[in-house]
Amino acid sequence: MGNRRIYGRNGEDPVLDSEMQITRLFALLLMVLEWTRPGLSSPLRPICDLRVLDHFIKEAWDAEAAMRACKDACTIATNFTVPLTRVDFDVWEAMNIEEQAQEVQSGLHVLNEAISSLQASNQTDVLQAHIDASISNIASIRQVLRSLSIPEFVPSTNGEEDKEMQKVSSISELFQVHINFLRGKVRLLLANAPVCHQGVS
Repeated sequence: MGNRRIYGRNGEDPVLDSEMQITRLFALLLMVLEWTRPGLSSPLRPICDLRVLDHFIKEAWDAEAAMRACKDACTIATNFTVPLTRVDFDVWEAMNIEEQAQEVQSGLHVLNEAISSLQASNQTDVLQAHIDASISNIASIRQVLRSLSIPEFVPSTNGEEDKEMQKVSSISELFQVHINFLRGKVRLLLANAPVCHQGVS
C-alpha cells in the first residue's frame, strides 16, 4: 500500500511539527551557546547568524495568528503607536549605521511599549503566553544588537512626533507590524552589521 503519513487530530503533520520544534530549539541553543561561552568576558561575541532572527520572526507569526484567531475576544478599544515598516531602499542605504540603528532601536522601543500594554488586558493564558514571549524576544533582539556593537536607543529630545511612526487599531495589526518590522528593517540592520563583515572582501 506504500508509505502513508499519519496526521494529527486537527490535520497537523507530526513530522513537520517535530521539525519545526527542532528548528526552534536549535535557534535557542545557538543563542545560549553564544551568550554563555565559558571564560568569555564582555563584550559578547557577535551574533551574526540570521537564523536567530528567523526564530523570533516565527514566534511573531505564531502570536499574530493567535491574535487573529481569537477575533472579538482579543478586541481592545485603543490605538497603538507602532513603527512604519515600509523601507525606501535608496533612503535606507544613504543612512549611516548610527541613523539606521536609531530607527530600528526606536521602533523596537515603541513595539515593546505597545505589546507590554497588553499585559493588563486580561487575555487568555495562551494569548498571554504569546504576549510575554514577544516582550522577551524583543529584549533578546536588543541583546543581539548589543553583541554587534549597534548603538542603543536614544530617546528624542526635541519633543516632536516621530515621522517614522503610525497608529493601528487592533491587536492583530500590532503583531502584523511586529512581523514586518523584524523581516524588514531589523533584518537589514543585522545583515549589514559592520562587525559581521570584518575581514570579508
